[in-house]
Amino acid sequence: MVVVTLQREKCIGCNYCVELAPGQFQMSKKDGKSVLLHSKDKKGFYTIKSHDNTIYDPCVEAQKACPVKIITTKMI
Repeated sequence: MVVVTLQREKCIGCNYCVELAPGQFQMSKKDGKSVLLHSKDKKGFYTIKSHDNTIYDPCVEAQKACPVKIITTKMI
């Protein structure tokens, strides 16, 4: 299972996550910040848990590229 978390409040809207993992991230037209698709919010941390292991590599690349380090990706 892949667990991806986004700390959305700290997003600066650079769009790297969307470019590297467009199936998981999208930019909000309202505030220009990243949205983790199909995620659940828990105190500002947006999280998805997926059994689709193919999302792991793109999400890790998005995590590495994020200049403010607000994305975490784990395989559990």
